[in-house]
Amino acid sequence: MRSGKECILSKPKVFIYTPVDQTGDSHRQLKSAGCDLKLGDVSWHKLDGDLNIIDDVADDTAALVGVAVRKIPITREVMLKSPELRIVAKYTVGTDDVDVEAATELGILVTHCPTEANWSGVAEGAMALMLTLLKKVRERDQYVKDGNWRDESLQGTYLGRRQDGYEGITIGIIGLGRIGSRLADLLAPWRVQLIAYDPYKGDQQFIHHNVERVELNELLAEADVVTLHTNLTQETRGLMGVTELVKMKETAYLLNTSRGAVVDENALFDALDKNQIAGAAIDVFEEEPLPKQSALLGLGNKILLSPHVITFNVGAGLTTAIPWATEHVIQAMKGEVPEHAYNEAVIDRWVERFGGQSLL
Repeated sequence: MRSGKECILSKPKVFIYTPVDQTGDSHRQLKSAGCDLKLGDVSWHKLDGDLNIIDDVADDTAALVGVAVRKIPITREVMLKSPELRIVAKYTVGTDDVDVEAATELGILVTHCPTEANWSGVAEGAMALMLTLLKKVRERDQYVKDGNWRDESLQGTYLGRRQDGYEGITIGIIGLGRIGSRLADLLAPWRVQLIAYDPYKGDQQFIHHNVERVELNELLAEADVVTLHTNLTQETRGLMGVTELVKMKETAYLLNTSRGAVVDENALFDALDKNQIAGAAIDVFEEEPLPKQSALLGLGNKILLSPHVITFNVGAGLTTAIPWATEHVIQAMKGEVPEHAYNEAVIDRWVERFGGQSLL
């Protein structure tokens, strides 16, 4: 650890390995605060550039900053490169590209940015994907462009409860956290039947959002749409595999806007190819960018694909997260515990190591 004299003489090194601030405002803010800033050459949009960042991490790097890119994992090896590392600050909500367990063991804070523009954007995006599938938006568009006009095959699905006795469709939400809850709220005026599975939430969460609590197998059997809103953990990796997909209705749709590895893509391909389910909409993939040889690309309108941009909205998405992550870094450089620590278990040890020791 640096002595007080060294703290004054040298600026803390901050390495933004995936720059996303096109305005440069946050870079100027970090420099103005007294940080020695280094920018990586990886493009978040295209994921090109040098993806091996370990050689770019100086042995006195105090902060790593970037987006969640699984091709650039922040591993134990990366973090061990610098004994001075205080924080891994993510612009994103997800932290599955960071070895959080190793960070906690090493006394390093991991912060993330659960901005409403981000998590609510996921809920809105899931709603858009759902309506696109249920109302056959793509099929109707293409039918007219092909020179046709009306056909029985273009009938969509009516969502909500009606006075003629139609009960409405059932939406099954897996994961009733921020995103799942907001989606439930967005769906409420549509008069659909809402069910959800989340073993980590109390009954009050379900009651507050007018959602019926069910077990996973019941949800899969009853839902006309199954929509995934879970974190990627050891428990949720491969959550939707062969066993789960076969339990869904043949007329049901699957939406995944959470993390690619939550769904077994081979099992999903087989289920769609064999018409075991009606369709799917996927914004996240096990490997990103989606390989050009992926079998999912050959499924036509059975699957709606999106390039992990579900929160990519004007004035939202990462735009609102950049000030948060920047402030997280500045607070950590000042020896203050920043907001939105993902690994809260490390805070006490972090305070012992860095608390009150300002590098600025």
